[in-house]
Amino acid sequence: MSTLPSAPHVGDIPPAEFRAAMHRAADLAADYLEHVGEYPVLARTEPGAVRAALPAAPPERAEPMEAILADYKRIVEPNLTHWNHPGFMAYFGITGSGPGIVGETLAAALNVNAMLWRTSPAATELEELVTDWMRQLVGLPEPFRGHINDTASVSSFIALAVARHRVPGLNIRAKGLAGRPEVPGLTVYCSDQAHSSIDKAVIALGLGHENLRKIPVDDAFRMDVASLDAAIAADRAAGRLPIAVVATAGTTSTTSVDPLPAIADVARREGIWLHVDAAYAGNAAVCPEYRALLQGWERADSIVFNPHKWLFTPVDCSLLYVRDVELLRSAFSLVPEYLRTPETGVTNLMDYGIQLGRRFRALKLWMVIRGFGAEGIRERIRLHCALGREFAEWVAREPGFEVVAPVPFSTVCFRATPRGSPESQDAANERILARVNDSGRVFLSHTQLRGRLVLRLTVGNLRTTREHVERAWALIREAASAS
Repeated sequence: MSTLPSAPHVGDIPPAEFRAAMHRAADLAADYLEHVGEYPVLARTEPGAVRAALPAAPPERAEPMEAILADYKRIVEPNLTHWNHPGFMAYFGITGSGPGIVGETLAAALNVNAMLWRTSPAATELEELVTDWMRQLVGLPEPFRGHINDTASVSSFIALAVARHRVPGLNIRAKGLAGRPEVPGLTVYCSDQAHSSIDKAVIALGLGHENLRKIPVDDAFRMDVASLDAAIAADRAAGRLPIAVVATAGTTSTTSVDPLPAIADVARREGIWLHVDAAYAGNAAVCPEYRALLQGWERADSIVFNPHKWLFTPVDCSLLYVRDVELLRSAFSLVPEYLRTPETGVTNLMDYGIQLGRRFRALKLWMVIRGFGAEGIRERIRLHCALGREFAEWVAREPGFEVVAPVPFSTVCFRATPRGSPESQDAANERILARVNDSGRVFLSHTQLRGRLVLRLTVGNLRTTREHVERAWALIREAASAS
């Protein structure tokens, strides 16, 4: 007869301790969101300092949650770059909103794996519902079917994998690419402003980075369609096989929108997959006036946009929409015996991507949509875009500054233009960026356009007001005077 080893503590922590810890965590979260603007937005810590403040070895004995949460408050929270800060205007501002945080918390408590309908019926059906809600909100036609992934990087990877799978006669799913001299070089096309995730997808899919064609852009940083045509023709003449073009709606540097109708014409004529990366700007399509800027995306084979970028949903939550969901399924579906279930006519989310285990991401997005409503979401995005345009107007009127790209949404690319060489101007803008970010009140990022260093300010945080944008402009002007 076997005997179980004796152990003084088994199971979870006591319910009363858990309840007290959750109440304390709720207070910590609410206090943080209420006072996050009092922190320096950019982390003020040295590399290795957080790790040095904590024990090098794990604890042998259990520690009380009260002590753990105290260390969180003392060590973790102060040593972050605060993406929820109203002065966070770098990259693309994101917000963990109240409804989204509640949804994320409950998803963690439920801790389901939504790989099969059977393993999580509500999680599966809520994902189907909420992705269809979002399809309606952004005005995509009914054939599109949504699927939630973690990031746009993975969503774009999946889309290009389906484009590769669709190539007739190659049977890449079964035979792969290696050791097959009969398979020509498979080429993918994007603008030279496309996100680096497209480069990584091409590398990871075994297509080869050399087979990614970076198409030049026009004066507004949009893909030049004549150059796209020429690149495809040159590849076909050289015996290569074009399989996909990636159009960007809201480029990372400038938020420019590629000419989607013309690119869709090329893709259809050439018989190649069209993927639209709208990770940032796709969210703005909840507003009809911004949806017009994305005209043509409804002709794509696949589209990605991220509610965690500009729809107030905590990271991570990326929506991939495909026109032919059965093609997506045929690219990835693989059902071993231990995952077979008797239900018919149901969705098994594991069939639509590379992941088997799947978090309940739909819950937080569902709560955000209900918590703000379509009208509330539109009002907030319209405010952010209005603040971005107003900031651009201030820059354009200021002697010694220039706006260097169009401002279709809420991101402004600008630079100081003091007298001197382009190189000395770049150095001046680097100094401005450093002074502003060192202030602790605002965090800006930068990019490079036409070989020159350019500053970026983007408005996307729920807590950012006109006062915060005014403060950013004052700090920028002060830094320019000092440099």
